Amino acid sequence: MAVSFAPSSANVLFFTLFAASVLVGLVDSAKFDQYFEASWAQDHLEYDGEQLNLKLDTYSGAGFASKSKYLFGKTTVQIKLVEGDSAGTVTAFYMSSDGPKHNEFDFEFLGNTTGEPYLVQTNVYVNGVGNREERLSLWFDPTKEFHSYSIFWNQRQVVFLVDETPIRVFVNKEKEGLAFPKDQAMGVYSSIWNADDWATQGGRVKTDWTHAPFVASYKGFEINGCECPTETAAEENTNRCSSGERKYWWDQPMLSELNLHQNHQLIWVRNHHLIYDYCTDSTRFPVAPLECGHSRH
Repeated sequence: MAVSFAPSSANVLFFTLFAASVLVGLVDSAKFDQYFEASWAQDHLEYDGEQLNLKLDTYSGAGFASKSKYLFGKTTVQIKLVEGDSAGTVTAFYMSSDGPKHNEFDFEFLGNTTGEPYLVQTNVYVNGVGNREERLSLWFDPTKEFHSYSIFWNQRQVVFLVDETPIRVFVNKEKEGLAFPKDQAMGVYSSIWNADDWATQGGRVKTDWTHAPFVASYKGFEINGCECPTETAAEENTNRCSSGERKYWWDQPMLSELNLHQNHQLIWVRNHHLIYDYCTDSTRFPVAPLECGHSRH
């Protein structure tokens, strides 16, 4: 679906766009089956009309996908991650287009041994090229309560948010010759699977299956973006969703970059919780990727 706003004052609009989105998530106004469906291992997915559980055991993990694809907007889900010893497991929430030249925005929650903090890995793929990993710790225990995780996307930036706090921004720098994902509709996905070859301490800690099943729980599903019907040509979807008339809420000028408060939040997160940044990994990248010298991400 596409949502547009009538003209309003800047203050009211800003509150509607960002601050009110917190309230939307808390009231659980959207049900899982309004936007999503099981994508694999349906027998490892449980839904009671309010809460969804994905289960990982020795037989399988599980996943779900949005029924539609979208170009720009915001998607949010509240997740309570696997409790206890979750080493080797990965719970993912992400957006992705199709094909070898796909675009993708990833949240990957890397399990750990009991008492150790969860790590959140984010990544951005543009035209099939990723390798833009960042890892952060969280300022709360994500296994005790539900917390919201969001991806906001417009023609100027991609913002990863945790409880509405920005943790990463990928800025459009096309004017400087860098590619930006803006012409491929993306589905919204989540899954849980075993990745003990790399997920926990570089694969040194393996999954302890005596603690299975590992369960990640979800609620508060929200997608507010420009829906792209599969029967409509990709070029037509791109033209409609990329209107220069600012008719969509995500195209409002004040959403072209973070505001001052959000910038302060981002600086705090990166100063206190950033553990790994591909831009500073000279072993992997003896020559820093081009965007590392141009944008905050």
